[in-house]
Amino acid sequence: MNDFSYVRACDPDEAIGLVEPARFPGADSARFVAGGTNLLDLMKENVLRPHRLVDINGLARWSGIEPLPDGGLRLGALARNAHTARHPLVHERYPLLSSAILSGASPQVRNMASNGGNLLQRTRCYYFYDSLVPCNKRAPGSGCSAIGQLARQHAILGASEHCIATHPSDMAVALAALEAVVHVRSPRGDRAIPIGDFHRLPGDRPQQDTTLEEDELVLHIDLPPAAQYAAHSAYLKIRERSSFAFALVSVAAALDLGADGRIRSARIALGSVAHKPWRRREAEELLTGQAPGRDLFEQAAARLLDGARPQGSGPGHNAFKIPLARRAVVRALENAVRGSVRDTGEDRP
Repeated sequence: MNDFSYVRACDPDEAIGLVEPARFPGADSARFVAGGTNLLDLMKENVLRPHRLVDINGLARWSGIEPLPDGGLRLGALARNAHTARHPLVHERYPLLSSAILSGASPQVRNMASNGGNLLQRTRCYYFYDSLVPCNKRAPGSGCSAIGQLARQHAILGASEHCIATHPSDMAVALAALEAVVHVRSPRGDRAIPIGDFHRLPGDRPQQDTTLEEDELVLHIDLPPAAQYAAHSAYLKIRERSSFAFALVSVAAALDLGADGRIRSARIALGSVAHKPWRRREAEELLTGQAPGRDLFEQAAARLLDGARPQGSGPGHNAFKIPLARRAVVRALENAVRGSVRDTGEDRP
């Protein structure tokens, strides 16, 4: 690990001033740190070499969860994942989010990881973590070692010739389906970013996972009212072992069912298939006004995955993810029709 300085900030403006890029010419950017569950790993692997860590855990105002006047909910960026998942209002109003968070990591990691940090975690691409091989995400312009190689965890949608990495967060997939809004602050003021615009596809700048500037600090995440989806939602995560594993494919599904059983509206987001949580409005609109059923759900899954392309070669390819994702979407929607699946976070036999 490289040398770095450490300082604690007491308010957002002080924290932002301490990471101002211009203060560290020629050095890796200073970084905010809260739980540090991903950042410290990246530092130990020599993937990131920040000049300074700015500890933001003292920003107590942003560590809580509070209801909003319109029926929504405000999640502080510093609230821990475990606290968020088990908060009574999250459990009652947004069981989809609770299930998604509890499907990720381990209880120990969830106790430490913050909501803001969860959104900002980096890809788990093997080549990104190996500082001895080229990686455009780690060293822009050096090339992508993943293309044509071992790619079980990699993208089938939205990839570019520069990067095929996927975003690993479970929480972000549920937030995409719930249409959360991320609120950030910088020296230029505050701004609100719809979650669909927060993460980005790799294009020719895969080193940038989000649309945040380096000196922008996430303050809180607002959930709009979503009572219509509370009774029928499901987060389905397909992974290679039952706990503490990142998804091969995940699905956040939420349905608003009318008294006649027909679908009034639907939300579907896919995880671990692209550089960001993947939604396609036309797939959701296909369900609107229809009676739930396997044939309909298969059509929606096909629409959602239109244009999917496999990566890799030999035994390490990921062509299996396309049919896997289709079946996962159908199963998640069927689970949602039966009623909200409330994950306990416990390992299943």
